[in-house]
Amino acid sequence: MSFTLFADARLALARDSLAGLSTGDALGERYAPSGSSVGDVPGAGPGPSGGADPGPDALPPAPWAWTDDTEMACSVVAELAASGAIDRDRLALAFAERCDARRGYGAGAMLILRLIRTGTPWPVAAASAFDGQGSCGNGAAMRVGPLGAYFADSTARAAAQARASAEVTHAHPEGIAGAVAVAVAAALAARARLDGHRPAPARLLGGVAAAVDAGTEVHRGVHRGIGLLGRPLPRVVAELGNGSRVTAQDTVAFTLWVAATHLDDYPAAIRTCVRAGGDVDTTAAIAGAVVAAYTGVGTPGGVPEAWLAAREPLPAWLP
Repeated sequence: MSFTLFADARLALARDSLAGLSTGDALGERYAPSGSSVGDVPGAGPGPSGGADPGPDALPPAPWAWTDDTEMACSVVAELAASGAIDRDRLALAFAERCDARRGYGAGAMLILRLIRTGTPWPVAAASAFDGQGSCGNGAAMRVGPLGAYFADSTARAAAQARASAEVTHAHPEGIAGAVAVAVAAALAARARLDGHRPAPARLLGGVAAAVDAGTEVHRGVHRGIGLLGRPLPRVVAELGNGSRVTAQDTVAFTLWVAATHLDDYPAAIRTCVRAGGDVDTTAAIAGAVVAAYTGVGTPGGVPEAWLAAREPLPAWLP
């Protein structure tokens, strides 16, 4: 089905995805400090004290503070609201000026954003990371889900705009591929919502793989994810990762496996990320953004209103 999305509809889809991203980020952050994983605690999730995953009666007390994942995603949504597309110069400056070190930015991201803030052109700053290799971290992927939902009518535009949003901080091909993969997944999820038809998990992951550079480990990971559909979580984590290395390569394929598996069940997707351990706030943010692009907020299987209410309010500067 072909269709035209107007600006207000695009923003509504992006905002639902942002709600899923920010809630997953904030809740996941409450479970991240333990550093456990399914390999460490078989059958149990890494709660703040090594307890169970966030069941209906086992949620941590509110408010749930969000991290850099949400702060940067809000800047992406603000840029789309202002101009309908990514202007890399403006986005780079927005990232740099809004960066709050208390939100958990990594050392590499802090260095790049400090360079931009003090006048270094973003292509130079991004390329300088990691001895000139550029960052292959999961930061570009963690913030891009709402952008994909915004471009639900065109996976090609979603991919191109995701690349633009990634390049301002991630010069490494894997970092860029991670952003493209997540954006395309969110675009396909939002489109499926509009079509009223949930795609089969293998079809969703296949659509993502087709849009990602075939020479990247991210592409290979998404393909491996197709073969792991229906497999136990410990095996999936063993083969795809859980974000423990904080790279696109060990984060993106896993989060998209989660999203494809639980596309109509946001709480289940977030609980799966918690049980997997690793970089839980980021995996829950990415999977949450894709799933919420499909489910919306307050719907059966969508972002629970109680979870959204427990999440810290989003920044006042967000349109």
